[in-house]
Parts: sequence; structure tokens; C-alpha cells
Amino acid sequence: MPSDGEIIKEVVDQFQKVQSHMKNAREENAVKTYEGLKNDYLSLKAVLTSLGVNLTDIDKIKE
Repeated sequence: MPSDGEIIKEVVDQFQKVQSHMKNAREENAVKTYEGLKNDYLSLKAVLTSLGVNLTDIDKIKE
């Protein structure tokens, strides 16, 4: 079973990847892609918040 630290690291990595893809989708005006990624972003943000992770420095989208 993974430790809390391993889980947090994995979710933070996923969160940062989703944000990067959201930024690219926004620049390309890919509205449907952006909205799909936003759902993932919000889910990951909820998980990180529930784990007590401070998102101040890593949340670049801030939605």
C-alpha cells in the first residue's frame, strides 16, 4: 500500500500535467478539450485539498 507521501506526489504530478495541458488547450482555443481537462483539474484539486496540500504555489490555473 502506498504511503501518504507517495499518493500526494502522484496526485501533484497529475495535477501539474493537467494544468499544463489546460494551458495549451486555452492557447489553441480548444474549448471542448479545455472543459474536459477542467473536470480532471477540479477533481485533482479536491483530492489534494482533502490531503491537506497547500495549492498556493502549484495552482497556476486558479479556477
